[in-house]
Amino acid sequence: MSQQKQSDVVWLNTSPSLSWLSQPLLNKLSRHITISKWEYIQRPDEASSLNVAIQMLDNYLQSSRQSVHLIGHSIGGLVGLLYTHRYPEKVKSLTLLAVGADAALDWQAHYYMHLPCLNRQKILTTMVYNLFGYQHESTVKSLEKIFEQDLDCSVSPHSLFKTVKMPTSTISVPLMVCGSTNDIIVEPEALQGWEPYLKEGDRRWKCQEGWHFFHFFQPNIVAEQILNFWQSLYYLDSICAYSKV
Repeated sequence: MSQQKQSDVVWLNTSPSLSWLSQPLLNKLSRHITISKWEYIQRPDEASSLNVAIQMLDNYLQSSRQSVHLIGHSIGGLVGLLYTHRYPEKVKSLTLLAVGADAALDWQAHYYMHLPCLNRQKILTTMVYNLFGYQHESTVKSLEKIFEQDLDCSVSPHSLFKTVKMPTSTISVPLMVCGSTNDIIVEPEALQGWEPYLKEGDRRWKCQEGWHFFHFFQPNIVAEQILNFWQSLYYLDSICAYSKV
């Protein structure tokens, strides 16, 4: 696990081989606020465990004297969600990208569901087109290799032996859930499934396009929505502080 200087906002990454997909969004956000990047690397000889990742994140946040905004995509978001359920007092807000009402649903779940019927290469090729749209053949081959690496080096609750479901519930901290209208992994219906668990002030927002990695393809509008959410929280904090004077 690598760490950078901590700030008020922490981006959670559990897929080292896919971390480049978050960079456009982080670049946009970092123009307005300092962001730390926490990364969990799954070693080939280690058991895949979300509990270990949560413990490592808690170790990282021990040095913080105040609660932080957590933000993550897919399983990175799931780690943030599980951490928030366990340590709500340490989280100022949680922003989830491509995390549905079944919070464990990710591209690897789709991969393992199709593996009994199709070979590995065929599934990876299909996943690349489903996740990124039409791409040049050389780009497809490069992305296939990257996703192969992700199968080996990212923490996931899914495996060849089983895929798991992880129904969500209401969390006590402010929550923003973001998705894309053309995401075939976390489809709009899966995002809609959050509705019963949203509190007053929570947000559910859909990007009009961008597939599963909409924050890579549409970093400007995604950053705008997230910053607006955080700004609303600071405004509410100011109102509450003023009312106590």
